[in-house]
Amino acid sequence: MATAAIGGSHLVASTQAGALFGWQLIWLILLINILKYPFFRFGVQYTLQHNESLLQGYQRKGKVYFYSFIGLNIIAAVVNTAGVLLLTASLLHYALPWPVAVPLLCMLILSCCLAILLFGHYKALDKVAKLIMLLLMISTLAAVIIAASNGANAPADFIGPSPWQLVSLGFLVALMGWMPAPIEISAISSLWLKAKLRQHSISRQQGLFDFNLGYWLTAGLALVFVSLGALVQYGSEQQIAMAGAAFAQQLIGMYASTIGEWTRPLVAFIAFLCMFGTTITVLDGYARTLNESAILLGFQQPGNRYSLNIWLMLQASCGMALILFFSAALGPLLTFAMTLAFLTTPVFAWLNYSLMSGKGAGGLAWPLKLLSWAGLLYLSGFALLYLSWLGGLLS
Repeated sequence: MATAAIGGSHLVASTQAGALFGWQLIWLILLINILKYPFFRFGVQYTLQHNESLLQGYQRKGKVYFYSFIGLNIIAAVVNTAGVLLLTASLLHYALPWPVAVPLLCMLILSCCLAILLFGHYKALDKVAKLIMLLLMISTLAAVIIAASNGANAPADFIGPSPWQLVSLGFLVALMGWMPAPIEISAISSLWLKAKLRQHSISRQQGLFDFNLGYWLTAGLALVFVSLGALVQYGSEQQIAMAGAAFAQQLIGMYASTIGEWTRPLVAFIAFLCMFGTTITVLDGYARTLNESAILLGFQQPGNRYSLNIWLMLQASCGMALILFFSAALGPLLTFAMTLAFLTTPVFAWLNYSLMSGKGAGGLAWPLKLLSWAGLLYLSGFALLYLSWLGGLLS
């Protein structure tokens, strides 16, 4: 889950938040991680208690919820696969000493990810994800320590723009939509846990420890990436690029020019690790939700050992086709996906909460209930504010 989350939301959105607004949004990023925590936790907790996935819970709640999730999931699976794959390839293209076409790099990275997933299955995913997280944590912390020792790039008298104005609302909503991850990752975590339970038994304590470690590591690294943007790019005379690949490359270049050219491979390594880890987990996770949805809809029989591989190949093909034929539209599509993720978060957050607090769910401790209601109120209020603002723009 942590490896899936640390991608566009961290490398791009969190770092952009620091680059554009300095330290002003660091508390908002921390707050949204805290307020979303119960709804991601419920994906793990529900599976540990009932030995079934969140998708089965959605189906039991009603067709409207279940079909809504499937519709959102199909859009997210294709758009997010194309987006993270293109960003990963763009970073590799930037780091290579010789020119290679980005679509060709997309195919090579996709082939590498598919080989790991098709031949290694969940065990390979688990090992690769943990290795990537370890390397990512060490290299990112090293980069921030270097940046902090050199001091902030912004002049002492620099006064940056304020994020607390309506013109910045679209950026804030996109940032919160994918922070720490889209809400459908809670369902994906549930399916990953089911895959792990088939290998060996896991107690409730072990399962929640594993989840908490990944979740709060994700939140901590989001703050680290904000710090990178604030220390390295905030106050710079160079225009901050808003497109994902252009911004990531700009970050690498500015970091090298600020601290030293020798740091370019380090930052490029961090950026590539972020996106490669996200690509492999996005491919596996969304394929699992598509496969589970098809089983629950009765389109295929459970226990088919090849069905997950078929969905994985279909998802990869659709993502690659989107890159080849609509690469110019991927930026707006990703922004749309991030915004849609935020607007649907209150609905599926409430759904996750209702599954855990209903009859037979075993009840929730009052601190978790209180945090859940605070999160629901905040997320719903911000979503309504954004819709109201968007309606004013359209009118």
